[in-house]
Amino acid sequence: MMTEKRKSMHGQWSSRWAFILAATGSAVGLGNIWRFPYITGENGGGAFLCIYVLCVLLVGIPIMMAEVMLGRRGRQTPINTMRTLAREEGRSEWWQCIGWIGIAAGFLVLTFYSVVAGWTLAYVGRAASGFFNNTTAEDTRVIFTQLISNPKSLLIWHTIFMALTMMVVSHGVTAGLERTVRFLMPTLFIILIVLVGYAMTTEKFVDGLVYLFTPDFTKISATGVFIALGQAFFSLSLGMGAIMIYGAYLPQKTSIASTSCIIAFIDTFIAILAGIAIFPIVFTYALEPSEGSGLIFKTLPIAFGQMPFGQLIGTLFFLLLVFAALTSAISLLEPTVTWLIESHGMSRIMATLSSGMFAWLIGIGCLLSLNVWAGSTLFGLTFFDIIEGFTTNVLLPLGGLLIAIFASWLMSHKSTTEELALGNSTLFSTWKITLQYIAPIFVVLIFLNAIGLLKFGS
Repeated sequence: MMTEKRKSMHGQWSSRWAFILAATGSAVGLGNIWRFPYITGENGGGAFLCIYVLCVLLVGIPIMMAEVMLGRRGRQTPINTMRTLAREEGRSEWWQCIGWIGIAAGFLVLTFYSVVAGWTLAYVGRAASGFFNNTTAEDTRVIFTQLISNPKSLLIWHTIFMALTMMVVSHGVTAGLERTVRFLMPTLFIILIVLVGYAMTTEKFVDGLVYLFTPDFTKISATGVFIALGQAFFSLSLGMGAIMIYGAYLPQKTSIASTSCIIAFIDTFIAILAGIAIFPIVFTYALEPSEGSGLIFKTLPIAFGQMPFGQLIGTLFFLLLVFAALTSAISLLEPTVTWLIESHGMSRIMATLSSGMFAWLIGIGCLLSLNVWAGSTLFGLTFFDIIEGFTTNVLLPLGGLLIAIFASWLMSHKSTTEELALGNSTLFSTWKITLQYIAPIFVVLIFLNAIGLLKFGS
């Protein structure tokens, strides 16, 4: 079956920009707004940023192009896409495991992602009500500890967030996913610009820029390089089925190469904007940029409680986190929903309800492991730790590695050139060589480092 005759039964993006907004929404999540600033702070600022951008170019963009290409060529859920493409290329049907890995990874990420996203929902209300006014470091620590130690509260926020996610996904490609990201992504960007505008008025705005953009490579370590590599890979939502299923809805005449570059640019740009918004506030209020994961939930509320218009700025900031989390969550649920529709004949509403409720149920286990089940561990890991570690350290890099191998080594030259529409250009040769050699080596190193088989001093 020729790819131009194959159409997705789930619909198609109305335009190239609809796909860009959706894919960028999938990529832009808590990893950009929450994780990127604090790991940049932990790893030396400007030097880390330089390495991160290099990793996006060498690993992120080539694998994203490959994943979009596979999705558009197959026009089905990741499992059925890989089964179909393996047959067409004369390869073993075992390669459909790429689809299984992607769907499993995205689904499992959603189970704990929804719990963390629930924290951001809770903090929107706290910021809006003036809860952080004149708080101290001890106050914010207690506020966060009280939140995660209260299973009933966590359950409420987890349930609300999953309900929002399911509501969007149940409406399909154009009425649900596209309409939502057309509103959320511009709104997210506007809120971020407002926060950057506020940061420009702070006393230490220039200090924040110097910290973020002045590289000092004596502050970077081998561990920092691997962290940058992992962040670049995971920030773009690679290996979890989301980009592949979104690619299945991409119009045939749309350039995969230029679109992937635009998505990677916007994703990186938003992460940098988050740093520009956050670091001046951190320095102005004598906070520590290397505070770690507590930077958002334990440290910034202190600044929000002291700054002019802090109640408004804090509310906008946590609303930004909610929007970023929601655009990613809908892309995590979509591959499972489409698989249930294609393989089991379910309606979209039933597929969304069944998969969403199951993710919600597993999420309850994740939130209980933060409090009631905190003492129940396996090899020192809680249920939350196990789910999070297995997905991010095993499934995602494994899926990315297999995508790179299949797209660059096992697909025919005719298939790849036909889908990418780059001919035999230098750009095509660069993409293929990068995907064949550089990206797989880097992904293997991420994997080995993550599971502890590679250890480097700091």
